[in-house]
Amino acid sequence: MARNGNDLAAGGSVAAHPQSMSLLALGALGVVFGDIGTSPLYALQETFGEHGIGPSPDNVLGALSLIFWSLIVVVSLKYVLFIMRADNKGEGGIMSLVALAQRGVRGSPRLRLLLLALGLFGAALFYGDSVITPAISVLSAIEGLKVAEPHLAPYVLPITVAIILVLFGVQRHGTGKVGSLFGPVMVVWFAALAALGVLSIVNHPEVLAALSPHYAVLFFVRNHVDAFLALGSVVLAVTGTEALYADMGHFGKKPIRLAWFSLALPALVLNYFGQGALVLDHPGAASNPFYLMVPAPLLYPMIALAAAATVIASQAVISGAFSMTREAIQLGYAPRMQILHTSREMRGQVFLPWINWMLMILVIAAVLGFRSSAGLGAAYGIAVTGTMAITTLLALVVARRLWHWPLLAVLLLGAAFLTVDLSFFSANLIKVEHGGWFPLVLAVVIFAVMTTWRRGRELVLREMKQGGLAIDTFLASIANHPPLRVPGTAVFLTANLGAVPIAMLHNLKHNKVLHERNVLLTVEILDSPTADAHERIDLKPLGAEFYRLVLRFGFAEDPDLPRTLGSCQKLGLGFDLMDTTFFLSRENVVSSNRPGMALWRDKLFAFLARNAMPATAFFRIPGNRLIELGTQVEI
Repeated sequence: MARNGNDLAAGGSVAAHPQSMSLLALGALGVVFGDIGTSPLYALQETFGEHGIGPSPDNVLGALSLIFWSLIVVVSLKYVLFIMRADNKGEGGIMSLVALAQRGVRGSPRLRLLLLALGLFGAALFYGDSVITPAISVLSAIEGLKVAEPHLAPYVLPITVAIILVLFGVQRHGTGKVGSLFGPVMVVWFAALAALGVLSIVNHPEVLAALSPHYAVLFFVRNHVDAFLALGSVVLAVTGTEALYADMGHFGKKPIRLAWFSLALPALVLNYFGQGALVLDHPGAASNPFYLMVPAPLLYPMIALAAAATVIASQAVISGAFSMTREAIQLGYAPRMQILHTSREMRGQVFLPWINWMLMILVIAAVLGFRSSAGLGAAYGIAVTGTMAITTLLALVVARRLWHWPLLAVLLLGAAFLTVDLSFFSANLIKVEHGGWFPLVLAVVIFAVMTTWRRGRELVLREMKQGGLAIDTFLASIANHPPLRVPGTAVFLTANLGAVPIAMLHNLKHNKVLHERNVLLTVEILDSPTADAHERIDLKPLGAEFYRLVLRFGFAEDPDLPRTLGSCQKLGLGFDLMDTTFFLSRENVVSSNRPGMALWRDKLFAFLARNAMPATAFFRIPGNRLIELGTQVEI
């Protein structure tokens, strides 16, 4: 289909192949737009629901106008046209955006730290979104059974849990295969949304007046505080936009934009206005305008289609969570864990078993805890709006520092987007006691884990550097007192460029020998998804057959050391893996009362370090060519 995954992710090589572009757009429709595509199931219902505003004709037109312009401003202008410009060599998502923003403020350590904290908390909030979205989407679809047959209400929760189990069970097959299956289903779903909307609008075409923004203004003039609080439900119409950005690396910008403007946006607008037309005619239909708009003979087929669409909606945030976790691991904000690639054509499609099972457990807990889409609606908006505001701030930094946009343009754009974001966020703050605490607590826990892991690694490296022996001193010593040299090559992994690896000192101390050739290897992860050819390998001879070797990888690459070492041949350092031994110092972290972190964070880091994937497996070092030497580190 294309030369490599990078071309696909950037949306570049497929531009010359309309058929490939159409297939990618179809896949994007099946993965990226599932979340926002199922918002009609509950967005308008929540706006006029139990805690919503009265469904008077003026309120209906005002709410529809707010939803329409939210789709235009938040999704079309902000995310699809502005935020998606901030691609890090084709990759999207908040972790990728943090790396870009920090690159623009390298001369300001405090600002870098502030942007990092914002980005990590935004990422933590996105995990809350990844839990709430599958729960509310699937549950809202199955609740259609209560409209069809009220006596089926007791079966809603068991059926929802069963669907969620199946959803997470198929994740191992990969985003690409799932997307190719889901794409056609979502085409049918969006077509059905549009058709239902048109049938309802024909009966009350006056609802189209809500396209004018002055109805949104009048909505606030008439309802004051109630109108502001209604924004907490209106925002449900734009949930899924962060997943749209996070999944950009899976499909590329152009296919996502094509799918949005050609099908997803028109279908959503028609359906929301169709629901509004129904409520204008029958205010009582505000209790569930989506299903009450469906003709009776088509109700059960529509419930089945909605269930399929909500499974797809969940796929968008699940895929985004996988991508974001992988980036966090590579950038040093999360412990190493197993990462499985599910596509040979596209490097961005990954599956993380541990994240998959944790999300599944939390989603089922949310379904059983809140028990209804109305209950979950209260928990939903705060995670979404918080992440949206943080994404805007980071993107504005990128626009100013990396794209060199005029300050006035950045300020005006920022004022417009942040006014919308912060209005939505403020309106959702009232939901904290009604369920909004759930994603906030989850975000705080994840934020604590990420910052603890990052700080813990810094403390471990600090302790190891303090006890290190300078390489120049070591080389002078062995020149004066040469130890026994044995045939072969020894590769010592170290994070300290200026010191002798602890594993080398232990080997020399206990075995009394050195290899003929010794390579001090350091792996660096860049703040870009891929490393360019000229920066991949940095080799420096130190004398006496010692070499300092730095291998650099992007955060979206797999650090496959044996394969990359083969590329050193052209620099004069060939490797025969059958004659090469890898030495690694494995730290046993012990918590202490030393300054650095609170004791509970020390213990948390020690637990994470014990359960992290071994560096040897992460770097794909053959087990039969490896010697690990343990060392105890107090932090």
